[in-house]
Amino acid sequence: MDSASHQQQQPSSQRANHAGVELITSPAFRLSDGEEDDEARELLLDVGGLLLAGDEDEATAAAGSGGPPKIRVRGLRRRAAGGGQEILRGVDLDVPRGVVVGVIGPSGSGKSTLLRALNRLWEPAAGAVLLDGDDICCLDVRALRRRVGMLFQQPAMFDGTSRTVAYNVRYGPQLRGKKLTDAEVQNLLSLADLDPAMASKPASELSVGQAQRVALARTLANEPEACPCTQPHLTCFVLLLDEPTSALDPISTQNIEDTLVRLKKTKGLTTVMVSHSVKQIQRIADLVCLLVAGEVVEVLPPSELSNARHPMARRFLELS
Repeated sequence: MDSASHQQQQPSSQRANHAGVELITSPAFRLSDGEEDDEARELLLDVGGLLLAGDEDEATAAAGSGGPPKIRVRGLRRRAAGGGQEILRGVDLDVPRGVVVGVIGPSGSGKSTLLRALNRLWEPAAGAVLLDGDDICCLDVRALRRRVGMLFQQPAMFDGTSRTVAYNVRYGPQLRGKKLTDAEVQNLLSLADLDPAMASKPASELSVGQAQRVALARTLANEPEACPCTQPHLTCFVLLLDEPTSALDPISTQNIEDTLVRLKKTKGLTTVMVSHSVKQIQRIADLVCLLVAGEVVEVLPPSELSNARHPMARRFLELS
């Protein structure tokens, strides 16, 4: 993570405050029965997404239709707490609909800070971030996060008594009074490249790689509210990924990458992914945004990364 966050040591975990949203992270980020409180609910709304719907061919066509960008960022600025150093310095970026945009750059360049502005984990200036042409500052924040979901480095699982994979997938919709059917849960697990039979498996028995894919299924589990699009649901959705495979082994990493590429191709999903791995971005991204010292210095197709002109960008790529 690029931006500093307040951390307080706990017996077996770390607590990090992200713009008022407390995340409890550990090698296996678990939320037991007693921890199922308002903060946990807020976290799961932050990583909320939407339920699958629509025809795959229609989604694919919508993804390649061009038109206005899904997300438009203009003049985005962020300064460290207490009037300190400027983290983002007037970032401009367009995220086309139905593509994977990779964000890379040196540590401390503002990558995670940029990502968290896109669903208001910190509050950008009015007019700095538009979603489908609408200023996100004018949208209800919880409705926004059902249209712009986020997956963090460590997957968050409820794993107390009777807390199964299905319970975790159903959690977000259930907060709004919607009970997903067994078939809907299994469909979401399949989409996340998991065996549907895992629905009844206790969350405490998941590997980190499996938990990350369950978290992805849960991210896709909530329907958007007041979405202006008339296209199949996943074409309305944006998935934000902050180093989602940094704690995974190579096979689990490939499973996540394959899932993201398939979601883009078959469902028209728009994805913005922060990664320190240039090779990973080259494997799955359609566009690469190079962020250096809080500024977007290059936006290129992966095949043209070697042609980056900014000196720091070229240096970073040479050493990656």
